[in-house]
Formats: sequence, structure tokens, C-alpha cells
Amino acid sequence: MIEDIEINDLRLLTQLVKEKYDYDFSNYAISSFKRRLLRILEIYKFDTFDKLLIKIKNEPVFFKEFLSEITVNVTEMFRDPSMWRELRDKVLPVLFQSHDSVKIWHAGCSSGEEVYSMAIMLKENGWLDKAKIFATDIDHTILSKAKEGKYAVKNMHELNDKNYFRFGGKTQLSDYYKVEGQHILMDKKLVSNITYMEHNLASGIAFAKVDLILCRNVLIYFNQNLQNDVFKLIHQSLFNYGYLIVGSKETLVWCDIASKFITVNNEEKIFKKIRD
Repeated sequence: MIEDIEINDLRLLTQLVKEKYDYDFSNYAISSFKRRLLRILEIYKFDTFDKLLIKIKNEPVFFKEFLSEITVNVTEMFRDPSMWRELRDKVLPVLFQSHDSVKIWHAGCSSGEEVYSMAIMLKENGWLDKAKIFATDIDHTILSKAKEGKYAVKNMHELNDKNYFRFGGKTQLSDYYKVEGQHILMDKKLVSNITYMEHNLASGIAFAKVDLILCRNVLIYFNQNLQNDVFKLIHQSLFNYGYLIVGSKETLVWCDIASKFITVNNEEKIFKKIRD
């Protein structure tokens, strides 16, 4: 069993992936990158790092599996319920009061639980038909899962139902899905106005101007240089007086564009763009 990965091996891997598949992992945080690579080595029972490199180089199908393991984010519905209450009670009323239609971007949407949380909240407050939602992720496989809206029953009962209750939903979470065996299927009507797209935050390319961006628990996997670049992209993608929400362990107060935002709620990590 491989217990550690040499820096030179990381360089070889990032160079190979960049040259063959045009994905750039060079600015990922080394500690979390190493942890995920060690997990892959264990899952696929590679006894040398070279065997992983060879498989990535020769098998594009395996690379898709590799990408899913590297970029996977553990998520849940209505994660951090107090943030969702603040979003419902303080942020969205301001946006819908001044806009006929509100554009929302879930950046790094993973398997889609956050997107469904947003859609449920919008529906319960009469805003769903007035919103246009973009859900993006680097990983095609995880995006397909998000579109499908199929999740384990146990996760709904043990975690998501409790989060929804703490958020203060107007009904029961079970009203929005049906149970099929060991899985549930979310109501597709919730996501009829949602556009799912592959998008790499590390590319620095903006694809739309929006009023609200949720980029939660994604930046912690990037080093400081890449975080700074992503914040510039986010700033570019927001209309003036649009809002940004990041994860509970993330902040933009140190970055180059920090002066172009004000802090709306530091505890819930909600920021507002005030200048280009």
C-alpha cells in the first residue's frame, strides 16, 4: 500500500492530464489532492504510482472515473439551514423586488442536492417561475447524476429531511420526491427551468451574467492563487449589487477583488458586489 505521494509524481500527473485531457490540476491544494489520489490508489489497488499514470494515459474511459473521484464533493440538501433561511428571508426578497427575473448560478453543483434545495425554496415562496438557474460542474458524470435527481433513501431520512425541517420549510420534503426501492426520485417539475452545463472554474472563462452565485465548499480544494482567479471570474460574472455565497470555511476578504464587495452576513458567508 502506497502511504505517500512524491511531489515529482504530482508534477508528472498534472502534466499528463493537462497535455492529454486539458484539465489543469496544478493549482489544487496539495494536501486534499494527495488525499484523493491516495484514495484512488487504494480503490483501484495500484501498487505503484506509475501504474496509475499509465492507465490515465491509455484509457480515456478510466480518466472519467478518475476525474469523478478527484472532484467529488460530499453534499446534502439544505446544508447549513441558517444560510438558507437568510437567503430566503433577506437576500432573495431584495432581488425579486428589483428584478422581473433573477438569474442564479450554482458553481460546482456536484450531484445536485443544492440545486433542488434552491428550486424547492423558490417554489415555496412563489419565485420559481421568475428564476433562471444555471448548474455547472467540471465532471460530466456527476452532472448526469444531478440531472437524474436520484438519491439514496437513507440520506433523505437521516440528513436531508432534518435539514429541511431546521430550515423551516412550508411542508414536508417528501412532498417533492417519490420513493423507488432504496432510492428516491426528485420531482422533475422543480428543475424545468434549470440549465446544466459542464464548466471548469479553473479555466477563468465566464459564460453568463447572473444576480446570485452559490460557490460553496469548492474553493477549499484550490490553492490561494487559483482561489484568487476564481473570485475574479465570479466578480466578472455578477451584475452590480448581485450576491455571492461561499462555504462556511471560505471567504473572499483577502483576495484581489475584496474591495469590490461588501459583507452582508459574515457568519453565513454572504457577500454583495458593489462595483465593477
